[in-house]
Amino acid sequence: MPESSLPALAETIARRAHEGQNDKSGADYIMHPARVAANVSEQGGSEAAIAAAWLHDVLEDCAVTSSDLRSTGIPQQVIDAVISVTKREGEKIEDYCARVRANPIGLMVKYADLADNTSPERTALLEDAVRTRLAEKYAYVHSLLAS
Repeated sequence: MPESSLPALAETIARRAHEGQNDKSGADYIMHPARVAANVSEQGGSEAAIAAAWLHDVLEDCAVTSSDLRSTGIPQQVIDAVISVTKREGEKIEDYCARVRANPIGLMVKYADLADNTSPERTALLEDAVRTRLAEKYAYVHSLLAS
């Protein structure tokens, strides 16, 4: 597959997988991966990184598996990045962040994900208690990723 078609394929998969989902504020969920992908692109991310950004939540939040991604033509490098940012049930946050740090594409995607999750435009729509809890959580994750 030509590399330039990779982000478009990833976007199509993400849009189908997240169809009908809403974020914590009630907005159409696909806007989150779209912003993360745009952030990765603006940071000079590769086509593989942009594709991983589009797909970063599909394994965690949708009925999609890594085998599904592979069967649609997503390269293993992208799948590995998506796996690196996918939280596992019962996993300690420190172990999760160590896995993210070990994958350069995953790390770039996670930083873009955190930037979107903590953007004033998004957090302003949340209740105060939720905003405070998430700010503390994301600050801790950011510190673990930077260590």
